[in-house]
Amino acid sequence: MVEMKETYKYHDHKDKLLKRLRRMEGQVRGVHRMIEEDRYCVEVLYQLAAIKAATNKIGLELIEDHTRGCVARAVKEKEDDGESHIQELMEVFRTFTK
Repeated sequence: MVEMKETYKYHDHKDKLLKRLRRMEGQVRGVHRMIEEDRYCVEVLYQLAAIKAATNKIGLELIEDHTRGCVARAVKEKEDDGESHIQELMEVFRTFTK
């Protein structure tokens, strides 16, 4: 029997997520270059804020996918009454919002 790998909800828009991550990589390289070039600190800070916002947007999208996919499925199928998935989700929120 061939074991199938579970596909997660974000799989549906993985290309979009990867595109955003590549854009963020470019932004980080840009900040690196700005610091090497001794650019004005406020310009660097604005770029760092943009990176942080992009990271948060990706993270929130993944949290939503996890909630609508894994957590919803666990609750619907009554896996441990979904409690372990809800606990895991809450821990992710705590970590993500630090």
